Amino acid sequence: MCDRGVPAGPIEFPRPPALGTLVVDVARGRVGEFRGEWCGRWFLRPVAGGREWAARPEDVRAVSPEQRLRAQTARANARSRGEVL
Repeated sequence: MCDRGVPAGPIEFPRPPALGTLVVDVARGRVGEFRGEWCGRWFLRPVAGGREWAARPEDVRAVSPEQRLRAQTARANARSRGEVL
């Protein structure tokens, strides 16, 4: 059953999302922050810091509310440990 206003399935982006938007790379099963586009690839950065990776636009979807909460918690935990983000 779907809640009103919450999409039933994954959302594909018709064009690149805004910089900093949280997205999920379904090919890798990783959540990342959209950092830009170059040569037909979208570049994502791990939320808790780390090395960017390239993803095909067709493999990128909007994050679910649960994935967003997990990513925000990972970022807060990394920051509390003093890791460079």
